[in-house]
Amino acid sequence: MTAAATSPGALPRALRAAPLRHAEHVMGTVFSFTVRDAGLGARRVGVEAALRRAVARLHGIDRVFSPYWRDSQVSRLARAESTLADCDPELAEVLERCREVARETDGWFTAYPGGRLDPSGWVKGWAVEEAVRILREAGAADFSVGGGGDVQCVGGPWRVGVAHPARPGALVAVVAGHDLAVATSGTAERGPHILDPHTGRPATGLLSLTLVGRRLARTDAWATAAFAMGPDRGPAWVEARAGVEALAVLPDGRRRWTSGFPALVAPGVPLGRSGRD
Repeated sequence: MTAAATSPGALPRALRAAPLRHAEHVMGTVFSFTVRDAGLGARRVGVEAALRRAVARLHGIDRVFSPYWRDSQVSRLARAESTLADCDPELAEVLERCREVARETDGWFTAYPGGRLDPSGWVKGWAVEEAVRILREAGAADFSVGGGGDVQCVGGPWRVGVAHPARPGALVAVVAGHDLAVATSGTAERGPHILDPHTGRPATGLLSLTLVGRRLARTDAWATAAFAMGPDRGPAWVEARAGVEALAVLPDGRRRWTSGFPALVAPGVPLGRSGRD
């Protein structure tokens, strides 16, 4: 999934002349920043400083939570080389958020995929939210932060393209609006890596599932859970949730969406063939 800015509309010229852009390799993926109201002079200096703090925050989160760094606190805790009391207090908070999502999804989300501690299903979206918080505190009000194909947009309007899971370079939909969080779970980039937590086997009933909400951490975690639920249970579960919509792509190319999803689609951009079968 990729995010692309719309026309800057009525923003004053001084605020829209030079968007501030940055890409940072961290957490095994790329985090991208686009600040459309970075402005000029002292304002821009302040936003640039905030962006550096946001990048440092991402690297700090990675050092604590990465399951791929042998010396991260998550890795040491998973090997029972430390206790939760020895770790950064944020680790206990993240595990509590994971337990919340597990309860909300009837166990379809877990911080222990494959039986090993890995809270990445919450951490990536939360890390984006942390970067968003830092930029907001610096006064930015029209920007996007993306990580690993998921994106949080602040202000707007924004257009977010949803990648087609079976056709590289193509889009399955474009959503548009203000203050969007868009998260996609699927097999396109990493194969069938999302496990059914009830069986331990890869979930293969969908090619992709995109959720659109307001805050990325929970939207992303819910997307992972609903993807694992499969083509019938997943969209139906999202339909029952307030403030979030879904678009699913099935292995045969058919698409299913929740009742409110068409209202999020950019004008003039069709959803494609099939529908809510």
